[in-house]
Amino acid sequence: MADLFSDEWMKQFQQEWNEEPELSGALEKIAFDSVIGYGFKGDDKPSGFIKVEKGKVTDAGSYDGQELNWDMRADETNWKKWFEKELGMTGLGMAVTTGKLKFNSGDFKAMIKDPRMATPFVKSFSVMGKV
Repeated sequence: MADLFSDEWMKQFQQEWNEEPELSGALEKIAFDSVIGYGFKGDDKPSGFIKVEKGKVTDAGSYDGQELNWDMRADETNWKKWFEKELGMTGLGMAVTTGKLKFNSGDFKAMIKDPRMATPFVKSFSVMGKV
């Protein structure tokens, strides 16, 4: 398996994302566009990114200065735990409240209040587990 959030890992995540209708299909319905960074707490910048256009990931790889709409950080242990066990809405709320998942950019509160975005967001964690 490729290192978490490496270029190879992010490209595999792109493929899994685009093949999951509960994620890409749901976000396509709301014409979701975003650039999302993923990384580790304490790092200066995210490790990897995806570019989402109309729900589909059109670019993915190692982070190289892309302007981000979302920048999520957690410890590697927590990332892997969330991939293995479905996070769910309650778990997601707890992860943010306790600081285990940190948003360096992006409006978590607005996203979580919109089920059209929140449900696919939670699904993205189980999709990561397929990589």
